[in-house]
Amino acid sequence: MSTLIAAHRGGAKQWIENSPTAFRNAAGLAVEQVEFDVHPTADGGIVVIHDATLDRTTDATGPVAARSLAELKEVGLIGTEGERIMTLAEVVEVFRASGKTLRMEVKYDVAHKPYPGLLARAVALLDTRGVRARTVVTSFIAETAGAAAAMPGLQGAIWLVSPVVQDDIGPAGIAAVARGLGIAAVSLRITHLDAAVLAALPGLSVGAWAVNDEAAIRKALGLGVSVFTTDLPSLALELRG
Repeated sequence: MSTLIAAHRGGAKQWIENSPTAFRNAAGLAVEQVEFDVHPTADGGIVVIHDATLDRTTDATGPVAARSLAELKEVGLIGTEGERIMTLAEVVEVFRASGKTLRMEVKYDVAHKPYPGLLARAVALLDTRGVRARTVVTSFIAETAGAAAAMPGLQGAIWLVSPVVQDDIGPAGIAAVARGLGIAAVSLRITHLDAAVLAALPGLSVGAWAVNDEAAIRKALGLGVSVFTTDLPSLALELRG
């Protein structure tokens, strides 16, 4: 099976990340997956935005989780002509007819701690749209990925391993943590992935992230990783052929 391609945040170097335009355009590409990030609102909603704060990508400031859904719907996305933050439900609707896998990253708060209950609430929302079986849950928090791996009916769960963690515990440590939490798939930053690292992770499905230029894309394809996320999905499709 060939390496799968995931449009990261909809294709963050082609369009404004996590924007309606990015997701609509990604829906028309021949990528197998579309990646996006979820945070909770102050009143129990779920929105799609990368950072725990609004500062970098919107015309507002402060923690995402401190605002209500109605307040967040008034926030504009920088670089767009009036586009707003999307809810998880809205993103799902964009891809309902496409058949693509939804690659949902469950994010952490401003203190890098898990949001209590976010994973369960997000999956419950996916159930209302009938897309649990089309969804892969990812997280940099191993325990969150493990909790997703234990949920029945998801397409998969992936632990995103940061370079700091990889440097600290090494491939053997990564494999041990994954086994202990029932995680079958991991994804490493492409700069920290090579044939030796792959060989040191037997029994795990190994993917790559931050595959965001031609050299990195060629490297990921050459290694034969299971799937990689990229900000340049159109280039990745061209290079994969």
